[in-house]
Amino acid sequence: MERDITLIAVFAALIAALGLMPTLMLASGVPITAQSLGVMLCGTVLGAKRGGLAVLLFVALVALGLPLLAGGRGGLGVFASPTVGFVVGFPIAAFATGFVMEQLTRMSVGVAASIAAAIGGVLVLYAFGMFGFMMVLSKGFGETFAILGWYLPGDAIKVVLAGVITAGLARARPASLLSRA
Repeated sequence: MERDITLIAVFAALIAALGLMPTLMLASGVPITAQSLGVMLCGTVLGAKRGGLAVLLFVALVALGLPLLAGGRGGLGVFASPTVGFVVGFPIAAFATGFVMEQLTRMSVGVAASIAAAIGGVLVLYAFGMFGFMMVLSKGFGETFAILGWYLPGDAIKVVLAGVITAGLARARPASLLSRA
């Protein structure tokens, strides 16, 4: 139990730390950040339950006003911005990533982590992110996809990184890969 709580807190801190990396703000109002990589890693390493809880803790801290999102953003105003769908979708994406990872036990860790990150960390996250973007900015699906589609190449790189990092962790410390426990 204590180990789970510690890992949840550590991975919430990892997402916050990835927000410190330089961001690139596009005209859409949605920044390019490394934080979605942290969401993917929460699922691939911790599994569905722990990964979802780690990201839920991170989102709760943001809601309380801590400036943990990329660019030092935090507080309830984030939930009225074009990024609201992504922020709300973070815990669900981590859970989905972990769930897929837990199901792909017959595949190598790296391949399974990449597939899980693509499904949970991109497809699920974009479903929420696009919906929030469309609602806040009153945009249609086509226009929203045309704007947010520019982010997909970077997310593809994050999917590969999630696979490589998770596989490396599995080789170095197999017992730490809780999504396979």
